[in-house]
Amino acid sequence: MSTSAIKLDAHVVDVSFGNEALHLVLADGREISAPLEWFPRLRDANDAQRRNWRLIGKGVGIHWPEIDEDIAVNTLMRHS
Repeated sequence: MSTSAIKLDAHVVDVSFGNEALHLVLADGREISAPLEWFPRLRDANDAQRRNWRLIGKGVGIHWPEIDEDIAVNTLMRHS
């Protein structure tokens, strides 16, 4: 039986929101979530502002220009 190594890739490929959480999908298929309470600007933003995001550093972080919020994936992974 052969085994293959799992390649971890913590770059964000998608961002979405639930009622009380931020959800990220990573390039390797993992999904991580964090409470919106951790990010008051995102918590207080409207849906249009939350949907207006862009990846920074080829997916090492996310930026929301309208609310001036930046989140680094490695920071979330240490706290989730």
